[in-house]
Amino acid sequence: MGRASVRPNKNQFQLARESLGLTREKASAMLQTISPERLLKIETEKVTPYPEEILTLAKTYQMPELCNCYCARFCPIGQIYVPEVKMKDLSHIVLELLASLNRMTVKKEQLIEIATDDGITNDEIDDFIDIQDELGKVSLAIESLKLWSEKMLSSGVIDMEAYLARRENRT
Repeated sequence: MGRASVRPNKNQFQLARESLGLTREKASAMLQTISPERLLKIETEKVTPYPEEILTLAKTYQMPELCNCYCARFCPIGQIYVPEVKMKDLSHIVLELLASLNRMTVKKEQLIEIATDDGITNDEIDDFIDIQDELGKVSLAIESLKLWSEKMLSSGVIDMEAYLARRENRT
């Protein structure tokens, strides 16, 4: 068995592997397509991982949050458009979402006023920026809820077969 890493500033990929109690060699055997040497380079950020490698890591480790981490930190498009979502518990996510939705209820009237003239006047810019910021918070809370759901499904906390059957019956 290998020594535990004492390297400071471990990245998300190394932390994920270590949280499962896996050495690089054991992780590589589970991953099948990523060698221990390649895994070391990914974990020490000597190389940028390929999207396919991240999908393999996320599925094998049952950590879909690794995909979000990759998109937000490494993908040039994602760095612009994908916010990094931190894993939180369900109650925290729901409270954040409800708080943001409540604040948007108040801002709804402002948005209607802004939209009535099909433009944004100089005196409406600050309100519009506030509305955009609040919508960003709503969006982030929704993404957190989606990520939480994926995590619960992949780890078996939510019964995947029952979930998929019910989803199919709704369409």
